[in-house]
Parts: sequence; C-alpha cells; structure tokens
Amino acid sequence: MSEKPTPAAPKKAASTKAAAAPTPTEPEQAPVPTAPEPTIQEPTIQEPTNQEPPTSAGIGGLRIVVAEDEALIRLDLAEMLAELGYDVVGQASDGEQAVALVQEHRPDVVIMDVKMPVLDGISAAEQIGKERIAPVIMLTAFSQKELVERARDAGVMAYIVKPFTQADLAPAVDIATSRWAELKALEGEIADLGERLETRKAVDRAKGILMTRLKLSEADAFRWIQKTAMDRRLGMREVADAVISQMPATK
Repeated sequence: MSEKPTPAAPKKAASTKAAAAPTPTEPEQAPVPTAPEPTIQEPTIQEPTNQEPPTSAGIGGLRIVVAEDEALIRLDLAEMLAELGYDVVGQASDGEQAVALVQEHRPDVVIMDVKMPVLDGISAAEQIGKERIAPVIMLTAFSQKELVERARDAGVMAYIVKPFTQADLAPAVDIATSRWAELKALEGEIADLGERLETRKAVDRAKGILMTRLKLSEADAFRWIQKTAMDRRLGMREVADAVISQMPATK
C-alpha cells in the first residue's frame, strides 16, 4: 500500500512585523530674530607709530595774517611763526587794517590781539567770520568770562594767552584750523543757522565725552563722529545725541 505524501509544512509567518513608519511631527519653529538695538560702537584706536616730529616743512604752507598794535610783540610773533614754517603774508597794527589784509590775502589763519585801535579784535573777528574767510585766533592777556563769550560768538576758534612762547603757537593753529574744518562740515550738512548752532553744541559735547572716555584728541573725536555719520547715513547731530545718551560723561 503506497504511503500518502506528507503535506508540505506551511510557511512560517514572519516573526517580526515591518516597523511602522514614524508619525510625522511638525518641525520646530526657529526663533524669530529680533533686531538689536542700535548702539554707537567705540572706535578702534590705532597704536601711534614712531614718527619723527614735524619739521618746518611739514607744518608749513599755512598762510597767516598777524594783527597786533604793539610793534615789538607783532614782530616777535611773526618771527616765531616764520621759524615754525608758516608763511606770514600780512601784518596789521589795528583791526580795520587787519580786516583789509584778510580780505586781500585770503589767508588760512588770522592771529589778532583783542585790544587794538580803530577797530578792536573781536569786532574785526566778527567781520572776518561773517565773510567765512579764515579762522581767527585771539591773542589776549584777558580772561574775563564776558570777553571770552563775546569772542566765541564772534567766531573765534582758539586763544593764545600773553605772555606766550613759540611752543604755544602751533597747537593753537592746529585747534583753530581743526575747528574751522568742523564748522565748514556742519555748514555743508545743515543750512539752517539755528539748527547748525544746536548741532555744533551737541557735537562739542559729544567730542568732550569721546575725548575723556576714549582718550582721543579733539580732531580725532570729530573725525569719528563724522565718519560714523557717513557710514550709517545719519546726521552728525544724531550721532552726537547717541554718544551723549549711550556714553554719558564720567563725573
């Protein structure tokens, strides 16, 4: 009797099930960046390089008119300036003559005594300032507050106090020419006279803060304000106000 064929064993079911597909989850939302508050960054101060002090040829080229009613002082002043490399293009003994020489020669700087005959130095400085010819340095032995305020209102840019030495002259010329350049820059940016005066006050205050906090010279402080305004497309008044609010002067 033939044997019945053994039925094939059923295929073993897979012991494991296919892994379930992961349930999709919503991606985490990245935090929305917030715009940082605008701040005025402190300028990078470059280390000074070892440079030789300026010679007469280095600081020369500036043309100066001198006005002083005392002949000896006037001659000494002109000689000191010439030794420093400046070009003294005119000498006046009174304020009226000084104005005429300045109008004729159009110098880079005017140095005049506060007390002179015919027309005093402050009145002469006021006339020169109205015509925007050159910065005026006041030569004076007086330090009264009223006199200083009147001279400032007349547009005087710097002072030399008697008795003076040759070492006093170059720094005064540098200050006067630097402040004159600042004034020209403000005039180019702001047409309104009243707003220009307010801007100049704010810029002067901001310069003082930068000079104290960052040990900058007056010229470097102004250049930083001017460059920051250009880089950020702001007015110098806006930059000055930001410096005043964010970098308060130390007491």
